[in-house]
Amino acid sequence: MTPFSVTTGDGATIAAFRGGRAGAPAMLLIHSLAMSASFWDRVVPLLADRFELITLDCRGHGASTRSPGPYDVRGFADDAAAVLDAAGIDRALVAGCSMGGCVALAFAIAHPGRTRALGLIDTTAWYGADAPAAWRQRGEQGVRQGLASLVAFQTTRWFSDDFRADHPDIVQAMVELFVANDPQCYAASCDMLGAADLRAGLAGLAMPAAVIVGAEDYATPVAMAEALAAGISGATIEIIEAGRHLTPVQCPDRIAAFLAELSGR
Repeated sequence: MTPFSVTTGDGATIAAFRGGRAGAPAMLLIHSLAMSASFWDRVVPLLADRFELITLDCRGHGASTRSPGPYDVRGFADDAAAVLDAAGIDRALVAGCSMGGCVALAFAIAHPGRTRALGLIDTTAWYGADAPAAWRQRGEQGVRQGLASLVAFQTTRWFSDDFRADHPDIVQAMVELFVANDPQCYAASCDMLGAADLRAGLAGLAMPAAVIVGAEDYATPVAMAEALAAGISGATIEIIEAGRHLTPVQCPDRIAAFLAELSGR
């Protein structure tokens, strides 16, 4: 993947990456909370011969501007639109995991004409009535006690027990990405997710859409995925047995096949 960057209207720099087959149908992939574009490293090689691929570091993450917030999912979606503009891409299949799924959904609602298809992975349109307080508590813990204090909680949610035992190197790589985040940016991202409620925009979506979720996902459980799929006309849903919350890392073959099928390729 070749790096490039975009300066947004408010002066932020968004780091992005481009690869795959030039001129092929485009796919924009948006990472999970406290990750970066490298989150997709196990998926990208499986799609690179069929798609032009764009990944990015969301605002406050990776090499993008680490301003302290506040953030909102529409703003992150507009950053993604600016990345597509810089890449000269008008329309793309837009997919995201967890936080990235919320951003992908916000992108489709705000930019429906630019969304060729929508892939929603381990995500939700709304985390629930208690979400603002719960997410704020998590963000505050990261600030007060350091992000390392959340690692044990995160890793058991991210991956199944067997995957953690069999792939400690992959788990450690995700942990290193997580703890490298700025705690204030992490807290702002947590507040953003706690406040996010995209349910009102679901009914207006007309592009092909598909939802995928791990059967053991504790963060955005199957019931949330089912509600998300039910809200979008014609959306499909697939459940990955033994998958937890970061299925693009745990099950890259399944996710690549899911995205290729959604694209019709």
